[in-house]
Amino acid sequence: MKRLLYSLLVCLAFVLVNLDFSSAMAQQVTPGKYTPKHYTDLEFKPVGEIKLPEYERYELENGMIVYLMENHELPLVNGRALIHTGSRFEPASEIGLAQLTGGVMRTGGTLKHPPDKLNQMLEQRAASVETSIGDTSGGAAFEALSEDVDTVFGLFAEVLQQPAFAKNQLELAKTQSKGGIARRNDDPSEIARREFKKLIYGENSPYARIPEYSSLNNITRQDLVKFYQQYYYPNNMILGIEGDFDSAKMKALIEKTFGNWKANPNFKKPALPEVSQAKTGGVFFVNQPQLTQSNVLIGHIGDKFASPDYPKLDVMNGVLNGFGGRLFNEVRSRQGLAYSVYGYWSPRFDYPGMFISGGQTRSDATVQFVKAIEEEIKQIQTQPITAQELAFAKESTLNSFVFNFQDPAQTLSRLMRYEYYGYPKDFLFTYQKQVENTTVEDVQRVAKENLQMDKLVFLVVGNQTAINPPLTKLASQVTPIDITIPGTPKPQASN
Repeated sequence: MKRLLYSLLVCLAFVLVNLDFSSAMAQQVTPGKYTPKHYTDLEFKPVGEIKLPEYERYELENGMIVYLMENHELPLVNGRALIHTGSRFEPASEIGLAQLTGGVMRTGGTLKHPPDKLNQMLEQRAASVETSIGDTSGGAAFEALSEDVDTVFGLFAEVLQQPAFAKNQLELAKTQSKGGIARRNDDPSEIARREFKKLIYGENSPYARIPEYSSLNNITRQDLVKFYQQYYYPNNMILGIEGDFDSAKMKALIEKTFGNWKANPNFKKPALPEVSQAKTGGVFFVNQPQLTQSNVLIGHIGDKFASPDYPKLDVMNGVLNGFGGRLFNEVRSRQGLAYSVYGYWSPRFDYPGMFISGGQTRSDATVQFVKAIEEEIKQIQTQPITAQELAFAKESTLNSFVFNFQDPAQTLSRLMRYEYYGYPKDFLFTYQKQVENTTVEDVQRVAKENLQMDKLVFLVVGNQTAINPPLTKLASQVTPIDITIPGTPKPQASN
């Protein structure tokens, strides 16, 4: 019944949205009243001031940080936890450990509820509890109808505090991970992304290394338990809850559920891995004879969101990238070299990101495509952008930014993320102001200072025999990359 109620609510919301959308479209496409516009003719409404919904932040005695944000629009409650951990802290001999730990925390059940029972209890309530560990953080989340929040929140807390790490579920997770290894060369775009990160950060860097059959075979249940015990403490966690609840009652529930979880007074966040660019220039190639087009990536190491120039670099992104950007207009529309082309400065919160450009092009257009992107990068450094380009880039950047705060859940997630990485509370507001104040001169300056032509790394995944002219037109030396999967079973000889 509860599941039916939830489904009906979702369907009703969908119908209302579509009715509103259909009505709006009917008004826009009335014959004689609607004329398609070029992107340069588009007008953006002024971006208003971002106003945060009311929320409360406090801390339990055990050090757990809590955010509460009431939202009574639907009878739903969502919660999310951030734990300071990540695959970047796993031992080099056990790559894949963090991902396995984050997955089996949930699939392996708890000390009180085995996996089947836990799944049954959640399914009966149309609720969910999920866990994961990514590169830079661990996460856990729950969703429940407001009437079931006490029960579901209790199960959520169990998963965080008392995971069983069932051995059979670990073996299943390892089998699934090995299946991913076996298929990792199926998609040329994935090959390009994976190998490009190795070129930028180094193949042994925590930000580029990948699991192998051998590293997965090294991982035991006790390794999962040990990794969990290193990081899962209330004084290493941020909890955020948004939805249909009363704050006073929720505070009491949180205290009852998490208040007795003991802090680790000796816990210290591990030092972040050092980052530097591994390959400072060069052309690299992955031969895939079956392909009819090339996947191209060009770039170098970047910086963090904390960089004072980040807002200006984001405006630069708006000039280069996306619909109406220079790369789209020149490389795709005018020269017809690609359907997909992009280029943008991509920072990270607490380690250097990348400047990355590229796309997909015909095999016989590969060299021309690369040179066209190079030319656009040079031009934004040497020639001032127009006032029209600046205005368009600023407006599109600000409008995209506002979409991050469309609903309370999004806003809460962003506030938690800023605290997790140690960013100031006013970061989002200062960003908006700095974008608004960006000038033509600012864009040219940050392009000159941050886009380093001599450090650009070029990676092509494509068909060697079909690339004509050859990649040696770009550099005298082209370095091949071997993507053979270590430990792949050899095919059995037929009798």
